[in-house]
Amino acid sequence: MRIRNYLWGIVLGVAVLFNAAFANEVTLPYKNLKLSADLTLAPGKTVADGVVLITHGTLAHRDMEMLVAMRNLLRDKGFNTLAINLSLGLDNRHGMYDCKTTHKHRNDDAAHEIGAWVAWLKSQGATRIALLGHSRGGAQTAHYAAEHDSPLIKAVVLMAPAIADNASAAGYQQRYKKPLAPVLAKARKLVKQGKGDTVLTKTSLLSCPDASVTAASFVSYYGQHPHSDTLALLPKITEPTLILWGDKDEVVTGLDKKMAALIDGKRAQFKTIEGADHFFRDLYAEDAVDVITPFLKSHGF
Repeated sequence: MRIRNYLWGIVLGVAVLFNAAFANEVTLPYKNLKLSADLTLAPGKTVADGVVLITHGTLAHRDMEMLVAMRNLLRDKGFNTLAINLSLGLDNRHGMYDCKTTHKHRNDDAAHEIGAWVAWLKSQGATRIALLGHSRGGAQTAHYAAEHDSPLIKAVVLMAPAIADNASAAGYQQRYKKPLAPVLAKARKLVKQGKGDTVLTKTSLLSCPDASVTAASFVSYYGQHPHSDTLALLPKITEPTLILWGDKDEVVTGLDKKMAALIDGKRAQFKTIEGADHFFRDLYAEDAVDVITPFLKSHGF
């Protein structure tokens, strides 16, 4: 394990250097905000050859260690990537979302922003796009794919995608040592009254304890809407879909069993990466890319 961790450190160091050398930041105006992303082209490739659009997880960003490694591993395999930062309601957002900032973002915002980047790639001449999302970004990617049957989208890759259990009352109680129901009921009442922008203080949300959050934002994440549940979304996705999951994942647990009935081996494929955790650390990102590569190639990339 020490050797594997040491090798992973080397991979990350090289990945950061590659990212700085080959990634090109691009921006996009969107609803009075500026969205940003890193476009990385493989050697000898152009956007017209196809792009893998990558969406990060909860309150995170495109330069998470795992995603930097994934982008550069994919580049080495000949794939172009566009790694986006979801705005989460902030202009030109970079880095992790600061929990002290009032949360006004909503779960469904992500699918709209993914759509904006798909349209941007089309305007740049992309002829095929693969969507790749990790964790909550995986569920949000699934949400976009389930509701938009674009001919440009040729394949979908979901890595440890979030499910309803990740926003359950039991999980909230375990994490924050207080019940979800009273807070959710209060937030829902405000939304029903047309007061969704009302800010609730000292209200734990996602990975942020005692945060300030609007009622509408809270309901969007904890209201058990099927848009946030990959298990509910997967049957609605028409594009070929590959789900990757690590059997050491302590965030999205038991996904192999929970998803078994939805996997047909054709439109929907499932692969367990043995030994991988939620973030595919310690070279497991490389194992993941070794599975993703033939999947993408089999669908025109």
